[in-house]
Amino acid sequence: MDRADLRISVAYSPRAGELDLVEINVPAGATVGLALSRSGLLGRHPGLIAADCKTGVWGQLRGLDDLLRDLDRVEVYRPLQVDPKEARRLRYRSYREKLAPARR
Repeated sequence: MDRADLRISVAYSPRAGELDLVEINVPAGATVGLALSRSGLLGRHPGLIAADCKTGVWGQLRGLDDLLRDLDRVEVYRPLQVDPKEARRLRYRSYREKLAPARR
């Protein structure tokens, strides 16, 4: 590793409970897009298309042209399957239904 290289982690979770995490070295001045292409994630997950991916660094949305710093973690976000507010309503409804027989 050259002193000018950056150590970057690239993470993608194709489904709940599963994580594809890759540690790579990229040259100084590298972008999110370069790290994504060098990570090999796009090849291992055919449904991922770099231009369509929402990406971030440490939980903050970033574009493919944003520059990286040493020890950054690039994250690739999958689209939501359910609106978070609706999911919360469904969980509460399920919880309330479980409690209903106990209240009688």
